[in-house]
Amino acid sequence: MEEYLKIIEGQIKSSPFAGKPSNLYDPLNYIISLGGKRVRPVLALMGCSLFDYNWERAIPAAMAVEVFHNFSLIHDDIMDHAVLRRGNKTVHEKWDVPNAILSGDLMLVKAYDWLMKCDTELWHLLFGSFNKMATEVCEGQQMDMNFEVLDSVSENDYLEMIRLKTSVLLGCSIELGAIIARADETDRKKLYQFGVNMGMAFQLMDDYLDTFGDPLSTGKRIGGDIVSGKKTILYIHALNQLGSGFLKDFNHKDLDAETKVGIVKQHYVEAGSDKHLLRISESFYSKAKRELEAVKVPSEKKSDLEKLLGMLQNRAV
Repeated sequence: MEEYLKIIEGQIKSSPFAGKPSNLYDPLNYIISLGGKRVRPVLALMGCSLFDYNWERAIPAAMAVEVFHNFSLIHDDIMDHAVLRRGNKTVHEKWDVPNAILSGDLMLVKAYDWLMKCDTELWHLLFGSFNKMATEVCEGQQMDMNFEVLDSVSENDYLEMIRLKTSVLLGCSIELGAIIARADETDRKKLYQFGVNMGMAFQLMDDYLDTFGDPLSTGKRIGGDIVSGKKTILYIHALNQLGSGFLKDFNHKDLDAETKVGIVKQHYVEAGSDKHLLRISESFYSKAKRELEAVKVPSEKKSDLEKLLGMLQNRAV
């Protein structure tokens, strides 16, 4: 895993985005240089090497998913009015909103440029998977925005939203690597589902850490979802358990952000919503493990993916 990370970081440093005007290209280099776990590109390389194939052939696909992910972060941060990303100013805060929108658009184009560097004979499979994922990410983001103006959202609707917005990108990442390795369709689908289920658990844990995590570890202010009115599993469960009293505090307009976050967190603990979320997250990790076990390669070849799954599952609270 460390080797894969070094390759990705090296590729990012050796292939900077270049062009004019500079304020169009600088945000691309800025956002991708902020780091992150690089889970998606690592998954692409691991999905390829799992089948004893030259994983270096998957580097362009790995870069495509990482560039796509960072494009989505630029636009998501604008829609969420976020001021911090990985402990640094978001692109629209460092530059401005129009600049960030246009730079994000360009970054999406650059993701396709990377994907075009893969074997042309595989383009129909690679672009089919990538375009399906990109469409679903947009659908998930729109669902997320729609939820902000609704008082009531079902758990199933929320889970479908995060499947589309977040999880399909992890599934696509490892599937692209498997496609490049010429894996059969059954194994590709198993790995895709492994990635999706891992992504579900990953996002649910992110929701938990947004409210109960350490800002020094997450790089985000605590309670951002509460302040922006996100209808997470925490919100949905607390509303179902506590009703109108909780809703009144959640929608209170006269409280400062810190006070509101503190009150809502108390409601979450009172309702047991934090424990409820962690149970659901754990169930998706278990599903991911079962999908990986079903892939037809020797168990020892799956050890790196198992370690990655465990690392994400046991992120510090």
